[in-house]
Amino acid sequence: MNENPADLLPELCALAGAVLGLVTGIFLPRTRQWIATLICAAGLACGLLFALLALGGADMMTFEAFMLDPVTHVTRITVLGTSLLVLALAAGPLHGHQRETEFSVLVVLAALGTILLGASADLLVLLAAYLLASIPAYALAGFGKDAPGTEAALKYYLMGAFLGIFMLTGVTLLYGLGGGTAYETLKLSTTPAVTVAVVLLLAGLLFKAGAVPAHFWIPDVTEGAPPVVAAFVTTVPKIGAFAALYRIGTDLAPPDWALLIAVVAVATMTLGNLAAFGQDNVRRLLAYSTIAQAGYLLVPVAMAGRTDLAEPALLFYLAAYAVTNLGAFAVVVAVGRDDLPGYTGLARRSPLPALALAVCLLGLIGTPPTAVFVGKLLMFGAALDGDHTWLAVAAALNSVASVFYYLRWIVPVFSRTPGPRTPVQAGPAAVAYAAAAASVVLGIASGLTLTVG
Repeated sequence: MNENPADLLPELCALAGAVLGLVTGIFLPRTRQWIATLICAAGLACGLLFALLALGGADMMTFEAFMLDPVTHVTRITVLGTSLLVLALAAGPLHGHQRETEFSVLVVLAALGTILLGASADLLVLLAAYLLASIPAYALAGFGKDAPGTEAALKYYLMGAFLGIFMLTGVTLLYGLGGGTAYETLKLSTTPAVTVAVVLLLAGLLFKAGAVPAHFWIPDVTEGAPPVVAAFVTTVPKIGAFAALYRIGTDLAPPDWALLIAVVAVATMTLGNLAAFGQDNVRRLLAYSTIAQAGYLLVPVAMAGRTDLAEPALLFYLAAYAVTNLGAFAVVVAVGRDDLPGYTGLARRSPLPALALAVCLLGLIGTPPTAVFVGKLLMFGAALDGDHTWLAVAAALNSVASVFYYLRWIVPVFSRTPGPRTPVQAGPAAVAYAAAAASVVLGIASGLTLTVG
C-alpha cells in the first residue's frame, strides 16, 4: 500500500490555504480581509502547480482510497484553476466586505471536497467528499443574507440532505452486498438489489451534477445567490460529480448502466433546453443552460467501459465547460444586470465584454474553434463508438435547439439600439476576458492537450 503524503500535495496545499486564511482573517480588520483571500488564493495556486507537476505519473492508488490517474489529474487542475478564477471574480464585489475571509475559505473547502469526490475510490471517502463539497456551498448560497439568498440556500440544503440520505442508503446496501467499501474489493453480482443500490448511490451525485431529476435547486440558487456564488456552484461542483459518476460507471456499473444514464442524459439536456427558451433573466437562462450541459456530459458517463473515447471526451468537455460557463457568469458580474434588455447595445459601449460574452455563449453552443466544440465532437464520437447512435442524435438535436435561446441574448448585445449605460466593472471583466481566451486557446490546442493527456 502506498501512503506517501507527497502524493496529496495539491490537496494539502488547498487545505493549508483554507486553514491559514481562516486563522489569519480572524485577527484582521475589515479593511484588510483581502490578506486572508490572498492566502487562500496562494494555497490554490500552489496546489495547481503541484497538480501540473504530477501529470504523466504512473496510475496508482494511495491511502487505499485515493486514485491518482488522468481523471484525478484533470479534476485537480480544472477545479483548482476555476476556483482561482472565482476568487479573482469576487475580489472586486467583495472587497472590504466584513465576511470576505469566510467567502474565500468556503470556496477553497468546497473545491477541496470536489477534488476528493472525483478522486475517491472508496464509498466511505465518497460520502465524506460529498459532504465537504456540499456544506460550504450551502453557506455560500445564503451568503448575501437577503430573502432570495436565504430561500435559495434552504432549497439547496434540503434537496442535498434529502438526496444525500438516498446516497447513504445506497452505500450501506453496496457494503452489505459486496462485503467492502473500496471499489476494487467490492464483489457485486448482477442482481436487482445491486441495481437498486447503485441507483440510490446515484441520487447524491446527480444532485451535485445538476441532472434530472435532481436539478430543481439550480434555477433558484443561480438567481437568488450572489452572482459570484452562482458562477461557482454551477461550475466547480459538477467537475467532481461527473468524475465520480465516471468511476462508478467503470468500476461498479450494473448491466443496464448505459441505458439508465443515457435516458437521464436525454431527459436532462431536453428539459434544460426547453426551460431556457422563455427565460428573460440571464442568470436563470444560464441555470437551465448548465442543466442542458449536464445532459451532454452524461453521454460519455453512459459510455464508460464501452469505448476508449469516453474518458477523454468527459475530461476535455469538463475543462471546456468550466472555463466557458465561468466566463459567461463573469460578464454578468461585470455588467451587473440580470435582465436581457440590460444587455442591449453592450457592444457599442463596451466592446470587449460583449466579445467575451459572445465567445462564451457561442462556445456553450459548441461553435468552433471553442473548446466546447471539441468536447462535443468527442462526446458524439463516444456515443457512436459505444453503439448508441440514438443518443448521439438526441444530443445533436438538442445542440441545434439551444442555438435559439443563446441567440436571444447575443443578438441584443450587438444591436444598434442604445441600451442602459451601466458601468462595467474592470476586475470581473478581466476574468471574463481570461476565460473566453482560455476557451478559444483550449479549443485550438485541443490536439496537443489530448495528446499530452
